[in-house]
Amino acid sequence: MYDFAIIGGGIVGLSTAMALGKRYPNSRILVLEKESQWAFHQTGNNSGVIHSGIYYKPGSFKAKFCYDGCQSMVEFCREHGIDYDLCGKVIVATCNEELPRLENLYTRGLENGLKVAKISPEEVKEVEPHVSCVGGIKVFSTGIVNYKQVCLKYAELIKEQGGDLRLNTKVERIVTIGNKQVLETNKGTFETRFVVNCAGLHSDRVARLSKVDPQAKIVPFRGEYYELTPEKRYLVKGLIYPVPNPDFPFLGVHFTRMIDGSVHAGPNAVLSFKREGYKKTDFDLRDFTEVMTYPGFWKLAAKHANEGWEEIVRSFSKAAFVKSLQKLIPEVQAGDLVPTHAGVRAQALMNDGKLVDDFLIVQSQNSVHVCNAPSPAATSSIEIGKAIAGQIPEQMHLKAATNQFQTI
Repeated sequence: MYDFAIIGGGIVGLSTAMALGKRYPNSRILVLEKESQWAFHQTGNNSGVIHSGIYYKPGSFKAKFCYDGCQSMVEFCREHGIDYDLCGKVIVATCNEELPRLENLYTRGLENGLKVAKISPEEVKEVEPHVSCVGGIKVFSTGIVNYKQVCLKYAELIKEQGGDLRLNTKVERIVTIGNKQVLETNKGTFETRFVVNCAGLHSDRVARLSKVDPQAKIVPFRGEYYELTPEKRYLVKGLIYPVPNPDFPFLGVHFTRMIDGSVHAGPNAVLSFKREGYKKTDFDLRDFTEVMTYPGFWKLAAKHANEGWEEIVRSFSKAAFVKSLQKLIPEVQAGDLVPTHAGVRAQALMNDGKLVDDFLIVQSQNSVHVCNAPSPAATSSIEIGKAIAGQIPEQMHLKAATNQFQTI
């Protein structure tokens, strides 16, 4: 009998297990991951950015957790000798029409307690010599790291705490018997007093295995990237972002220097026809049918039809992708870019077509379900783990399922 069973071995699942081990040092903790390695999906395919929190609504959990998480992630890396770089980033307006939005973003950064500075086009060139813009802001606390390395350290610490880590173990059924949960997997059954669902791309399905309705569906969006050839990496010193469209849920293509020195350009954002669909040709009938028959998706698609079409064009046209990048760095040419790995974002979508904008946790008796944890979840992982661990004692003492619904 385990005290806590965490389903999902990405960065949020591992950070939660680590936090529970610290809070309850005598507890028996189990982590189940269906893949053969930790951080296989969202965590292992993201851009590796330690986010500052500048984009998020002041007072939201994303803003708070990202601000605190940025600091705790840096402290964690320092403590455990993990390479990171607080290189900062520039967000630039490429035309005069974007300047009011840039000003709003600057104000939001101040409201979120960040160190940000307005910089002129000339000052932008001092930071990023090849950028063309009419204005910019510098965010000093943004950094880069390899989150796979972070996850491996999390897993190592969980083992030191006495946790039981199981790879290649897929949860197929959850049965509640009295005050215990029985997890039926491809590697046998496990009993636990409490379940924490951190299954990412499959989190809504795992919630339903527990008879919990998350009131949202995971819709997968593939983010496709190019990489600058080694001889062209000099074009980018750090992180270069455009001013995002506040009416569109994605940030737009940008340049990211990775911790290994490579430079990624992207991503675009297109619907994936498979929840784990990293290639354009990937297709799963169940995943595809669920999205196509979900009213919320069609409401979202109608609202963002123009932007969605532009993303699709960029997905199939390298020339269109390059044109978007040239708004930031005019020197970039098609021959300077080669395709690199894609990522898939697990985005929770409501039935009314609204994207869940904040972290989403659904609670019930003896279980917690993390049903929306896209970016900046990796940056915020230590804080999310501590928050979940802090909520669990109250839940464990409930006498009946509450099926409370809240965002966190």
